Amino acid sequence: MLDLKLTRARVRTLDDDRPHATTVGIVGGRILGFDDDVADLPARTVVDCQGAAVVPGFGDAHNHMAWFGQSLSELPLEDVTTLEGIYDAVAAKARTLPEDAWIVGSGYDDTVMGAHPDRNGLDRAGGGRPVWLKHRSGHMCAVSGAVLRLSGAENAPDPEGGVIVRDSHGDATGLLQERAQELVTALVMPYPVAELADALGRASRVYASEGLTHVVEAGIGHGLVGRSPVEVAAYQLARDRGELLPRVELMVAADNMHPLDAHADDGITTGIDLGLRSGFGDDRLRLGPMKIWLDGSLIGRTAAVTEPLCGHGHGVYQNPPEQMRALVVAAHRAGWRVAAHAIGDDAIDLALDAIEEAQRAHPRPDMRHRIEHAGVVRPDQLPRIAALGAVPVPQPRFLYTVGDAMAASLGPDRVPWLYRHRSFLDHGIRVPGSSDRPVAPGAPLQGMESMVERTSSGGAVLAPGERVTAEQALRAYTIDTAWVGHDEHRRGSLTPGKLADIVVLDRDPVDTAEQGIGSIRVLATLVGGVPVHGADTLGIADTSTALHHT
Repeated sequence: MLDLKLTRARVRTLDDDRPHATTVGIVGGRILGFDDDVADLPARTVVDCQGAAVVPGFGDAHNHMAWFGQSLSELPLEDVTTLEGIYDAVAAKARTLPEDAWIVGSGYDDTVMGAHPDRNGLDRAGGGRPVWLKHRSGHMCAVSGAVLRLSGAENAPDPEGGVIVRDSHGDATGLLQERAQELVTALVMPYPVAELADALGRASRVYASEGLTHVVEAGIGHGLVGRSPVEVAAYQLARDRGELLPRVELMVAADNMHPLDAHADDGITTGIDLGLRSGFGDDRLRLGPMKIWLDGSLIGRTAAVTEPLCGHGHGVYQNPPEQMRALVVAAHRAGWRVAAHAIGDDAIDLALDAIEEAQRAHPRPDMRHRIEHAGVVRPDQLPRIAALGAVPVPQPRFLYTVGDAMAASLGPDRVPWLYRHRSFLDHGIRVPGSSDRPVAPGAPLQGMESMVERTSSGGAVLAPGERVTAEQALRAYTIDTAWVGHDEHRRGSLTPGKLADIVVLDRDPVDTAEQGIGSIRVLATLVGGVPVHGADTLGIADTSTALHHT
């Protein structure tokens, strides 16, 4: 007896042994077979897909789930295009709050407005309240005078790896870059576990509606984007409630590493408590790589580059390079996969040097260490990435949302190096799909569209030689996101025995020609054969109990 049978579907399996089918049989959360293998088997539920496309569930190899979930309850600034619009939004919010309440907004973009909000404007708009506006990159924020005073940033020296921006008179403007933001986050963190679990639930519902069945949270615990030193507890609580809809892999921020007193034969001198490392957990929730921030952001002009960004200099390292290099080696030695945040080409050199040193000192084949973002990759770095078995994790939707600003920062000679894809494939390097949400929109179909088209919101085509086919884009968000986590034997393609993580679409992404991939509608999303979105579309009633126990 099958649990679920999907019939009259246009199934694209991404399994080379059987690329297409029309019927899918599911039992026990896994795919049993296709077409004639399951056609005569009875099923508790049969769904007539009426010609809809069925593909493997989408993955996002780099996102910030708790941050995004929290932003859904904050003042939204993504679509504000002028400074006056920012101040008007803050003032309108202030009128609804007590005099001492914080105003927290997220998603503003100075490259659109031409400048950052400043303390004086925020003081006027907020009526003297603490105002904290988070830049869309996550690498800077703008705050009011009240926050500068409460945090001590008004008179503090620049912290290592951060900048308190000041005017020509030496006064803080309200802009805090990189690790200087920790002066503010120290006032509000850690967030309560229950609050974070609520945020994860909000994010999960959005993810399910977009076809996401697996995501990688890019940094928990202490650190630049962490929310709490007990952040895993929030994910466990959301899971216990049945609200954590996708499968989740958690990157642990390197700030959580500390000396460990293990036996000398173990070779583990640095890590997290109990010797936990990448892979601990199960199919629903587990630890992923160790996240190590090297440089800043290209959007914020703080990426570490070998040649200056146009009008901005060489960028910022989060910590002294030798310290970060040693962290990579220590994490590798302790058995962690490493995810090194490296956007500029100079930071990518540092990441590659560290991976090479780690593998030379402690050989561990097929670790699939990652270079997060890999935003500016020189031609000479491509063969080295391939030789080291490193995995670049770029975010294609950046090209649309902030591509024009990034191109202006780099200048025409370096635009061909920007968020590559085709060049990686040509060198035999696999590229998982990801978004960095909420820095950019996270819908996978929009990401695929950007891989194929590489157009900016201003209409420019950025490095057209880096375009890929629609099928390659689909593979990036399915089998390649599974592969980077050593999970290709369990998910990523529709194959008998693999997890029944499935997306039902109104059109096949590979066959879409005149209409863009980003306009495809997600009809339903199944995790382990259980609908987490579109149950009504499939004609299935309540699935919450089944999901809770999957």
